[in-house]
Amino acid sequence: MTEQTSSYAPVPLAEVEQFDHTTDVVVVGYGLAGAAAAIEAARAGASVTLLERFSGPGGSSAQSGGELYLGGGTRVQKALGIEDSVEAMEAYLVAALGPHADEEKIRLYSQGSVEHFDWFDAMGVDFHETLWESTGWMPFTNDGLMWLGENAWPYTEIATPAPRGHRPPAPGFAGGALMEKVTATVEAEGVDVRLDTRALALVVDETGAVVGLRAKGFAGETTIRATKGVVLTTGGFVDNERMLADHAPDLLGHGKVSDGGDDGSGIEMGIAAGAATRRMSAIEVSLTFTTAMASRGILVNALGQRFVTEDTYPGVPSHAALHQPGPVWVIMDEEGFDSLSTGETWGAQPKHAAETVEELESDLGLPAGSLAHTIALYNEGAARGEDPLFHKNATWVHELKAPFAAFDPADMARAAGSSTTGFSGFTLGGLHTDVDGRVRRSTGGFVPGLYAAGRAASGMHGYGYVSGTSLGDGSFFGRRAGRAAAGA
Repeated sequence: MTEQTSSYAPVPLAEVEQFDHTTDVVVVGYGLAGAAAAIEAARAGASVTLLERFSGPGGSSAQSGGELYLGGGTRVQKALGIEDSVEAMEAYLVAALGPHADEEKIRLYSQGSVEHFDWFDAMGVDFHETLWESTGWMPFTNDGLMWLGENAWPYTEIATPAPRGHRPPAPGFAGGALMEKVTATVEAEGVDVRLDTRALALVVDETGAVVGLRAKGFAGETTIRATKGVVLTTGGFVDNERMLADHAPDLLGHGKVSDGGDDGSGIEMGIAAGAATRRMSAIEVSLTFTTAMASRGILVNALGQRFVTEDTYPGVPSHAALHQPGPVWVIMDEEGFDSLSTGETWGAQPKHAAETVEELESDLGLPAGSLAHTIALYNEGAARGEDPLFHKNATWVHELKAPFAAFDPADMARAAGSSTTGFSGFTLGGLHTDVDGRVRRSTGGFVPGLYAAGRAASGMHGYGYVSGTSLGDGSFFGRRAGRAAAGA
């Protein structure tokens, strides 16, 4: 457990001479999880104060791809003739978010997925009834639905595939378009929003119950009474090097996927008040490459060997690559590269090109004969229209023929200004909560008056991840936390 700094030590109620403000529910953090909690608490009849440390709403949610992982028969799925079920969605998520995923939360999330889609739909979030058929982190189109690994092996053996990545109509990063509609709803519900206000510590009574919060804004410190509860939605801890070293050292030295404010403060405030944590070593990591490129070629490590199927959700090969002897290369031939659209290449240029596989091996510093053997074995299966080693879908399998090109994900990341290593990531572990966001106490039971959601909490995830399960999990369980805090 992370050693606490004194600034997060809870303030005893007996030391509070008077409260500067009283409200039913305080929500800390104005990303999607916090907005969802505030909306539902207000709709349950509670007065709500929403604090945000930065000068505007959105947080990391606004900078995200904007995908919401939703299924089980949404309007968009039905309009496209896609059959889906709660059972198939649940089975896929248990496998994709594992090992050690929270199956109770996944079951509840899958059962409530259509209603959750309707919740966004009702506030004006637009989802076009079109499907992006390719593979990748996000489409550079306005399509409202995308595949997120459901149609890749081994998941095709676990559940009937259905695309479940729902997106607002914004090419690329659509998080801002999503948050625009959500923040308008926060305003419409009459939530008291206080920007440029940083939470400092929880206020606890003699029993350890959370009864308020101390914060600091431009006018100085303020102490807020929360008569019903405090909801922490402050994000993860990828921006806290000390916490990374203690809990998730795999991300040290790599790029960070955040708005710069994922410093673990909410998690540490909760710990200081006696909260338990869960899965603090769990992370998501992205390698800066496109599966549209890799699926038409192969991914190889520094030994010239394939190590994963290339056409699955790109987080899967990213995690695998993080633990391979590096560097990792995307190997393509001319036919595969020419079949890509501009948006699918991200403007990538090959680091090496060669007329023969032996020449490319030498240029990449690979063991003699290694890449030649890998490509020969791959082509042997491709001639039969299959990938016997890693079961890549036959759609993407073709024999690789000279000339060849090698792409370096680290070069692509440096060109984008996102990372020097090619890898970027964020944390998934946090405060241990139940399905209603109640924060568990490290000694058993719950910390009265304390709730959490989003990346400040440990949600559905075990040690796996799929795009849309952060925004989906954070908003779904943020809603439940808001209602629970309001006493609904």
